[in-house]
Amino acid sequence: QVQLVESGGGLVQPGGSLRLSCAASGSIFRFGYMGWYRQAPGKERELVAYITTGGYTHYAESMKGRSTISRDNAKNTLFLQMNSLKPEDTAIYYCTLSQIVWGKGTLVTVSS
Repeated sequence: QVQLVESGGGLVQPGGSLRLSCAASGSIFRFGYMGWYRQAPGKERELVAYITTGGYTHYAESMKGRSTISRDNAKNTLFLQMNSLKPEDTAIYYCTLSQIVWGKGTLVTVSS
């Protein structure tokens, strides 16, 4: 059973940066991609970014130029570096394996 555990969330001021991590236990290579989604209060869960096993990356328009997704295959870990954070980035950020396995999320709050 593959499990995902996110970390790195917290409170940050507008314009600040955060680096989220997602540690996966078990074999993850049978999944097509790893990704980050987020859900703000009262809103639906939305894609932030994903990266395939081959290294192809895709970002939501709102995160292009402000975030970088990467993975360390040796450590089964996914990362999301977010810069120039805005209050509207406030949400719970979830790690996923091909939208089949989900972590419990980590809260990111952008506020002064």
